[in-house]
Amino acid sequence: MIEIGQLPNARAAQAFIDYLKGLNIQCHAVTHSQGVGLEIINPADEIQARAELIEFAKNPYDSKYLQASWDNGATDTKFDYGPGTKGLIQQFMTGAGPLTLVCFFACVAVFAGMNLGFADAIFTKLSFFNAVPSSDISQIWRVFTPSLMHFSAMHIIFNILWWWYLGGKIETQLGTRPLLFLLVVAGTLPNIVQFYMTGPNFGGLSGVVYAVVGYTWLMGIRNPTCGISLPQSYMGFMLVWLVLGFTDILGMPIANGAHIAGLCVGLAQALFDSRKSQLAKSS
Repeated sequence: MIEIGQLPNARAAQAFIDYLKGLNIQCHAVTHSQGVGLEIINPADEIQARAELIEFAKNPYDSKYLQASWDNGATDTKFDYGPGTKGLIQQFMTGAGPLTLVCFFACVAVFAGMNLGFADAIFTKLSFFNAVPSSDISQIWRVFTPSLMHFSAMHIIFNILWWWYLGGKIETQLGTRPLLFLLVVAGTLPNIVQFYMTGPNFGGLSGVVYAVVGYTWLMGIRNPTCGISLPQSYMGFMLVWLVLGFTDILGMPIANGAHIAGLCVGLAQALFDSRKSQLAKSS
């Protein structure tokens, strides 16, 4: 057996297996902790199968794959697709890993405290003020903690939903390590940039959100079989939102420096990780 790559879920894997069956390539799915592996039987089919997998990852909804499922799909498959529907809580919990959920609930807890009469105390403890430059090293944690503060319902909902959706994808498909790196770097460096642009009065997870957006989008392009991707339309929306932040249309202060720096962090990490994956495959 030769594993040619992975897909994010069993339904996508079965669709691809049905397509390969029409090409006389025998392939089986193997459940992993982070997605579904695809194994072919005949080593002579490896090059063609890998090429087909890359094409499938680019457009899994192409009509030819649907037709292949009709033509070649088996009715007696024993592969476990999981329950047909999941409860909202189950979907929420299974769609993210522990790091994603911890950060999600930390932001919610901080926002709740700020709206229950502790806004001044929380801002004093978590704001960037005196973080950089500072002769007191004990204040260095302030370079990250502003990422946990949000100042309106729209602000926090926008950020934590994107974080759960994309951060959850990264953690469940690629593991906690790349997401932790993005959280730490994009939760600190963009804050430093924003501080030098506007001062310490800012907060929000937006820098991290733009990091996971950029990372997911570029990883999907450079390594289509990694199990994560972002539609071009979603990326376009986030770029439009980024541009609107430099205007008065949104009617609220926007941490533009944090957004741009976060996006750069995510793109840079995707370039590094995708290149590392390509080198590993070629070796």
